[in-house]
Order: sequence, then structure tokens, then C-alpha cells
Amino acid sequence: MAPTRSSRAAFVLLGGVQVTLIFTLAAVAVPLPGIGVEFGVRREELILLSAAYGLTFAGLLLFGGRLADRYGGQRALTAGLLVFGLASAAAPLAPGYGTLLAARLSQGVGAALIAPAAMAVLRTVFPSPAAYGGAMATWGGLSVLGATAGNLLSGVISALLSWRWAFAVPLAVTVAALVLAPRVLPAATGSHSGTGGPEHPARRPRLDLPGALLATAGLASASYGLVLTDAWSWTSGRVLAPLVAGVVLLAMFVGAERRAPDPLLPPRFLLDRRRALGLAATALTAAGTATVFVLFSLHLQDERGWSALRTSAAFVPFAVALLASGRVAGRLIGRYGAPVVTGAGLAVGAVGLVLLALLGMNDTVPYAYGLLPGFVLLATGVAASFAGAAVLATARVLAERTGLAGGVHNTAMETGPTVVFALVLGVGGDTASLAVTAALFGIAALALRLA
Repeated sequence: MAPTRSSRAAFVLLGGVQVTLIFTLAAVAVPLPGIGVEFGVRREELILLSAAYGLTFAGLLLFGGRLADRYGGQRALTAGLLVFGLASAAAPLAPGYGTLLAARLSQGVGAALIAPAAMAVLRTVFPSPAAYGGAMATWGGLSVLGATAGNLLSGVISALLSWRWAFAVPLAVTVAALVLAPRVLPAATGSHSGTGGPEHPARRPRLDLPGALLATAGLASASYGLVLTDAWSWTSGRVLAPLVAGVVLLAMFVGAERRAPDPLLPPRFLLDRRRALGLAATALTAAGTATVFVLFSLHLQDERGWSALRTSAAFVPFAVALLASGRVAGRLIGRYGAPVVTGAGLAVGAVGLVLLALLGMNDTVPYAYGLLPGFVLLATGVAASFAGAAVLATARVLAERTGLAGGVHNTAMETGPTVVFALVLGVGGDTASLAVTAALFGIAALALRLA
């Protein structure tokens, strides 16, 4: 059945919010040095500020998914928008480092409620499996679009105005979403998205607070340890302490989930082979995109002496290719299937990464021959990969576990860049990091081909 006008409007609203969540990750990326000068803080404090939003976002996603399944996508979405909006209003008014850090952490808390709740509401907007699958094919490309927009606009805004104005985007989108949601989204009809209601309390999942605490603390601690590898060696106590603590806490989480009567993340949920491959492809694609953005943002400014504005402009073809590929990805999935499209996207992305490794870091090769072909191929590949992976990760999920699926999918998207980026940077220089990432893309494409 073709999407109706109301379903299209709901998708645009929810999709705009999803893009904004990822945009906010990059809100302080380019202007970070200027923030350090303004507040007089050290490098390690800037690293924490950069990672703060992602730490709470990734750490609380599983719990956010459980809240969406228990109390309904609409309620969780509204609560998340309120927290996210208040934090986005406080950030540009921050008089000092501590206030800005608290605002970024609070933004992540709101985002962790919003992301899985939006996917749960999306399930009520597109109730049939075919329609939901088609919506998820488009949804999969929204996050990389948000990341691209964040890298483009944060540089432009910081160059023309101030880093504080970057928070006007999430604040404006949040206010618009709160105003439009009651008019555009379907009315909440039960205790959770999909089925059931207050008259069926037995069907409402328990919150599993011990599991939520262990997962949040473990993911946040391990991610922070990986982030610190940007400034310190892997053998440093500053890195090892949070990294080991995170691993221990996550191991305790796995043990607790096996004993819990209603676990936060049922172990069998990840045993579906296609779902596991979809989540792995999501994590890897997000990591590859983040690696390219970070490496070339630094390379173009530090090695080639480009301004922040010119560096942002260099990624415009990436955004154009991303949009063009995203428009056809859904039709390709309908024709050839999500595994084929995801694998093909990873393979094309791998070629783009190889070109960037061979030519992109060579300052003597002009932009049109060195960076542009790699950017276009990578963007084309990741758009297809994200679209197909989103379908694989959420297919065959019961309606009452849509929030869980959304939390797991977004967790893979948020933690993938942190883990893979830290690992590939440890192999050597920028060229080697791009080459290793390309190899990982190729291996994942082959795994999907054999699935």
C-alpha cells in the first residue's frame, strides 16, 4: 500500500528529529579549539566535552528502548524532546566549561529517549511489514545525512557567527517537533507502541534497572576509555582504567541478562544471523564515515592550511552523492533484497576508501582527482549500506519490541565509530587507517554475500 499524506508527514517529522540527533554529535567538533581558548581548558577536557553527548546517548539507548516499549513511543518521544530541548537551550548560554559539559551530557540523555521512541512510533505509522521495511530503508540513511550536515554546518556557523549558534538548530527542531507531533503523529493508543494497552499490564516489559545501570555504565566507561586513546597510549592508566572498568561492567551485564526474568537485551534477540549482520554493518558504516570526516577535517586544515569554511565546502559533493544514492536505495532493496544492497554498498564504500587512502592524503594531487572520486564513491556506498542494514536490523521484530530494536540499532550506530576509530588509528598513520577501514568494509561485504 502506498504511503498516505499523513504517514509521509509523520515520517518527515520523525526523520527530521533523527537527523538532528546525529547533527548534534558534530555541533562542537569543528569549533572545539575555539571553545578551549574561550574557557581556558586543557586538551583532555575538550576530549571529554566532544565525547560527552555520545557517551550518554550510547550508554542509555537500550534503556530508552525499554522505556519506549513499556510506556509507549509517544510518551517517551515527548519526554526525550523536553530533555533534549532544555539542554539545547542551556548549552549556548553556558558561562563556563562545566555548564556546557552538563548540557552536552543532558542532550545525550534526551537523545537516548528520542531515537528508539521515534522508531517505535514509526512502526505505528507504517504497521504493515512491507511499508515498515520501506520506511526503514530510507530511515537508515538519515543518520549519515545528519553527520554530514553537522560537519558542513558547524564549520560554516562557527566561521560566520559563533559556536553557540550551532545549538540553534537542535533547539529549533525540538520546538517544532513538540508543536507538530500532536497534529502529525497518530494518537497513542496503548502502553507501548504496537500492541497492548493499559488493560494488558502483563504484557508491559519490566524495566530491568540492574541491567540498565550495568549497560549504561559499561558502555559509557568503555567508550570514554577508547576516546582517550586520541591523546594517550593504550598502556596509559588514563586509558586502561575506564576501558577495563567498562569491559568488566559489560561482562557483568551479560551475566545479569542471562538470569533476569525480563532482560533489558534478551540474548536470543541477537542470535538472528541477518539481524546481527545488519547491526555489524551499521556499526562499521558509521565508523567508516566518522573516520573519513575526522581524518580529512584535520588533514585539510592542518596539512593543507584550508579554512574551516573551505573544509566544510569540500564535503558538499559527499552530501550530494549521499542524497542521490539514498533516493534509490529503497527501490534497490525492494528488488534485490537488503543483504545484497548492504553488501554492495560496503563494497563500493571500500573502493572509495582505497582511493582516499591512495590519493586523498597526497597534497600534490588536486581535489578533483584525489578527494572527489573517493568522497562520491564512499557516500554512494554508505547510503546503500545504511539503508540495507537498517532493514536487516529491524526485520522480523515483534511490535512490542520495536523500541528495543531501535535502541540496539542506534547503539550500534553510536558505539561503532568509537570502537573502530580507536582501533584503526592504532595501526599507524592516516593512510594506514583508511586502508584498514577499507579492508573491514570488504570483509563485511563478503560476509553478507555468504549469508
